[in-house]
Amino acid sequence: MAEVAPAPAAAAAAAPAKASKKKAASKPKKAGPSVGDLIVKAVSASKERNGVSLAALKKALAAAGYDVEKNNSRVKLAIKSLVTKGILVQTKGTGASGSFKLNKKQAEERCIVLQ
Repeated sequence: MAEVAPAPAAAAAAAPAKASKKKAASKPKKAGPSVGDLIVKAVSASKERNGVSLAALKKALAAAGYDVEKNNSRVKLAIKSLVTKGILVQTKGTGASGSFKLNKKQAEERCIVLQ
């Protein structure tokens, strides 16, 4: 019985060596502006007083060549993050729904940093 116990321990020690294979190469990052940048450009181009609705944002992104149907969750996450960062202000609704417009104070600070 003493001989049987070390055998599973040896097999367990060999398993981690097998698991340390090379990782698969990650996909290269696509060139071009991020979803957040596209959203900021679409909102800044709009002249609506109360802001731009989510549906209008999606139409503007689709017109710019962005696949909104495939990346719908990324659009929503980008909008939420822009609101939490203070770049966008949500005038109506909650979450990713409603209307959004640029935060004047944040936009001025961002322009100064970019120049």
